[in-house]
Amino acid sequence: MADPKSLPEVRAGIDAIDADLVRLLAERQALVRAAARFKADEQAVRAPARVEQVVASARERAVAAGLSPVVAEAVWRAMISAFIDLELAEQAGRATERAVNGAPRQAR
Repeated sequence: MADPKSLPEVRAGIDAIDADLVRLLAERQALVRAAARFKADEQAVRAPARVEQVVASARERAVAAGLSPVVAEAVWRAMISAFIDLELAEQAGRATERAVNGAPRQAR
């Protein structure tokens, strides 16, 4: 965005970026849900080493892009936490479904 001349212009720019962020987060959510199918238990979902790897990468990318690495880390940790909660809820739902309906039948 060119140098904004008013607060409404600044807000319009922020709103446009927010729309892009929501679209990208929806894409990320779809990939998180796909990954969840490959994870056997809560420890695999939480994956603390992977979390630290992703956060470190976000901090490095932030510095390269001119974003505060402190802001990037806070945003990524909040985002990762929310997606972990989503994965755990879905994993619990699948476990409940298996308990109620029995294990899925194998194709013959």
